[in-house]
Amino acid sequence: MHIALGADHAGFHLKDSLKRTLDELGATYQDFGTASAESVDYPDFAQAVAHGVASGQCDRGILVCGTGIGMAIAANKVPGIRAAAIVDTDTATLSREHNDLNVLTLGARVTPEIRAREIVKVFLATPFAGGRHATRVAKIEGA
Repeated sequence: MHIALGADHAGFHLKDSLKRTLDELGATYQDFGTASAESVDYPDFAQAVAHGVASGQCDRGILVCGTGIGMAIAANKVPGIRAAAIVDTDTATLSREHNDLNVLTLGARVTPEIRAREIVKVFLATPFAGGRHATRVAKIEGA
């Protein structure tokens, strides 16, 4: 699995620590930035990751900002993206099974690193359930 990674200044350090988790899982990744903790505009990175996923260049995306909320809002502006701010492994599981979530957003200011690592593991390991959920996802996509 090839993952698109992105973060703003608030999420920079957590994004870098999540690279270790991806390495442990054997996932490859492309880091769309930012490259430091200096102030940047989160929509730039959300859109870069979202386009990477929507184009098929990457299988899924992970975005990190202060709360995860701004990144989710910005990423969801790209057609084909289903992004959500996830705070625990239960919602990570359900968002994959029921919503075919393809961009995970995390809040570095509200999610401890150890929990973020577990959420990423669940996000990457959980398949989409399909069935009745596929019909609902198709409606989200406007089909």
